[in-house]
Order: sequence, then structure tokens, then C-alpha cells
Amino acid sequence: MNAIDRLAETIAARKGADPESSWTAKLLSKGPEKCAEKFGEEAVEAIIEAVKGDREKLTSEAADVLYHLLVMLAARDVTLADVLAELARREGTSGLAEKASRG
Repeated sequence: MNAIDRLAETIAARKGADPESSWTAKLLSKGPEKCAEKFGEEAVEAIIEAVKGDREKLTSEAADVLYHLLVMLAARDVTLADVLAELARREGTSGLAEKASRG
């Protein structure tokens, strides 16, 4: 099991936990909208570091983005397995064709 799988499992385990016991539980207790907002903030921070060209800070922000993406997904009961299945479904399809199929 890799780090992202372990992280997804930890996040799932924190669902419904006492918000005072865990940052993840606290985020999830605030609802999907707050989780989405936090994901957006982290994504913007990663974009800023990508533009600046600071590799170390971008790496750190990217880790935050992945964590907050998984929290946002969990808030809407979407699992990492769901996302990986969608990626597998798209595998071998031209990115241009896939995008066109979404209208």
C-alpha cells in the first residue's frame, strides 16, 4: 500500500470522529462546502508556487492539495477507488477525445 492509499484510509477512518480529536474530522464536520473551499485555497497556493518555480514549496503545496482533495472527496462519499476507476476507464483514450465526449 502506498502513501496516498494510506492517507485515503486515514481520512475515511476520521469520518464521524470527534472534531476535537483530529484536523481531518474537524474539516469534515464543517461540511462539503468548507472542504471544497479549503481544497481551492490549497490549489491556489500550489499554483503560486508553480509559477514562482520554487520546487520545494511546490512539492509541499502539492501534498496539501492531495490531502485536501481526498478530504473533499470523502465529504461527498467519493472514494479514491472511485477516482482510480474513472482514471482506468479513461486509460488509452486520447485526452482530446475524452474532453470532447464531455461536451
